Amino acid sequence: MAKRILDCYASDFEGFSKMDLLESIGKSEGRVIACETIGTVQPMLVDVTNAEFVSAMGADLLLLNMFDVQNPCIRGLPDGKPEDTVRLLKQLTGRPIGINLEPVEEGKECETSDLWKMSRGRRATLENAQRAYEMGVSLILLTGNPGMGVSNEGIEKTLSLYREKLGDKMILAAGKMHAAGILTEAAEHIITKEDVKRFRKAGADILLFPAPATVPGITVEYIRELVSYAHSLGALTITAIGTSQEGADIDTIRQIALMCKMTGTDIHHLGDAGYAGMSLPENIQAYSIAIRGVRHTYHRMAASIHR
Repeated sequence: MAKRILDCYASDFEGFSKMDLLESIGKSEGRVIACETIGTVQPMLVDVTNAEFVSAMGADLLLLNMFDVQNPCIRGLPDGKPEDTVRLLKQLTGRPIGINLEPVEEGKECETSDLWKMSRGRRATLENAQRAYEMGVSLILLTGNPGMGVSNEGIEKTLSLYREKLGDKMILAAGKMHAAGILTEAAEHIITKEDVKRFRKAGADILLFPAPATVPGITVEYIRELVSYAHSLGALTITAIGTSQEGADIDTIRQIALMCKMTGTDIHHLGDAGYAGMSLPENIQAYSIAIRGVRHTYHRMAASIHR
């Protein structure tokens, strides 16, 4: 039987299967922190990866955004073989690692800045998903970066493919934290109960929703209903801050944290846009303390990766 994440050490995560990790998240009763980082930008601490930094501030799960599985790059990581990038990061952080892949059809990308420009290794192809699994990735999140043109239909189709080929090996998560360039899927249309039903049927183990107050029109009540529905279908949930509010003031972060707790979500996500690359470190700590207190926050921060 898997322990709840609150009590886990690096050695526990090493031996976890897909189902162990899902069980461990569920047992933590809405007190799991997932932090997103970008490895291709200058790390906030220059020679220490952003992933290590968010781990030190209390993150339980790491999510790599804009991670190209064909040309892996995490600045601040010691030299090593490209195919060992994820395994090395796991050794340094002692955390389970997930990545974002984006179901964008070739040639149908929306106009976006150079920072978000699509690369082959970030597309949600079966080849990239299999490569991610071989690299040691524990979770794939099907979602979209700003302006990329990722639709809920594209997410559903990709989920079905991944479930057939990889569903018993790694956790599949799906959803959008903002419109991702599809204006018809903005505000309260970002994700609906029908989307939740379709995503779950297609193979999603975890459903991702925007955190209340991070997207226009998204209230506690709206997300609470979606979370409850996802739970009734046997799925876990993530509420995500993906609108740069991970770089807001601490009082705002605390309010969002408590609103997310009220929705009943299992995992609390902070995005990568503090100064670009990761959430503000003080906001990770403040969020963590708001949803689980100082004891569990400092336990995660203090526990050695050699335990």
